[in-house]
Amino acid sequence: MNLLPPEPAPTQSPVNLLIVDDVPQNLVAMQALLRRDGVNLLLAGSGAQALELLLEHEVALALLDVHMPEIDGFTLAELMRGSQRSRDVPIIFLTASPDDPVRAFKGYESGAVDFLHKPVAPQVILSKVSVFIELYQQRQLLKARNEALERALKLNETMAAVLTHDLRTPLSAILLCADKLSLELPADNVSAQQTLKHLEASTVRMARMVEQLLDFSRIRTGGLRMDAAACDLAEVTRAVLAEAGSAHGNARLQFEQNGDGGLQGDLDRLGQIAANLVGNALTHGGDSAVQVEVDGRDAHTVTLRVRNDGQIDAALLPRLFEPFKASFHPSKGLGLGLYIADQFVRAHHGRLTARNEAGQVVFEAILPRRVDGRAIAVS
Repeated sequence: MNLLPPEPAPTQSPVNLLIVDDVPQNLVAMQALLRRDGVNLLLAGSGAQALELLLEHEVALALLDVHMPEIDGFTLAELMRGSQRSRDVPIIFLTASPDDPVRAFKGYESGAVDFLHKPVAPQVILSKVSVFIELYQQRQLLKARNEALERALKLNETMAAVLTHDLRTPLSAILLCADKLSLELPADNVSAQQTLKHLEASTVRMARMVEQLLDFSRIRTGGLRMDAAACDLAEVTRAVLAEAGSAHGNARLQFEQNGDGGLQGDLDRLGQIAANLVGNALTHGGDSAVQVEVDGRDAHTVTLRVRNDGQIDAALLPRLFEPFKASFHPSKGLGLGLYIADQFVRAHHGRLTARNEAGQVVFEAILPRRVDGRAIAVS
């Protein structure tokens, strides 16, 4: 009866088993019992020889005799546990001594997964070895699949970064052509002018989505760095509101400043934080006014607070800052704006929160006034 697992697939490397015993006859007997295709037996007559083999080979299981001169099984197990290469190798101790709970406890304390007393029935050894071979093969398969997935993810992220970067050029050309056409077309051609406005709006929206994807790729690949300098969050926010007001109407935007808005940060990324939060409020706040406040009354932090009418579903709140999350209106945007804002706030060593309060949605970006160093790296 063969209890060992089926022969490994051709793509699998042979599984190494280490057998350590100072009695040659025992090594021969174990070799005869465990020899088969797909299993490579490493035989060692001493602890020193076993350590040499462990330096050369990756081992699925070690069968160690307890009683050996110079380096006994317990000492060898402790040396194995002290090495990064062999610390996770399962160990089964074999001993001819009578059943002694104290010695068994010492064996398990040394890192053994099992403790067998000689003579051991062949079926017992075969069954236990079979289990550890299967576990080893499964671990190797999972490791290979994880490595393949990591390579695929890295390739996808690289392709996304290259694609989004290259898309900006044709989008810029479309916008320039649309501007040129708007100047050349007669002003009284209302239909054509309206079509151009739709074209420009769609192109601007697409360009914004491309920029978000590019930021997402930079964040994911660690390629985004930001330079910290002295700036005023209130001034940054006013500039963002002026741009948003031209598109959505200034009547919907209410701004308030309390205290000093000065801090150390990346000017462009702070502007993106404000733009993403304000844009999110304008998109999801219906026709109600969006209230924006820069609160600098705290000596150590400056807070950007954005309010709009509405309510975030309780189930969505914990996942609100995840990329490509389910949004209030799935058809609007990529679901990356809040994720990018959160990452930029984190890069400034701050925190971004969201809550429901008295029929309103409130976002707060709390930013420290000082950040150590000139460069800020996204984590």
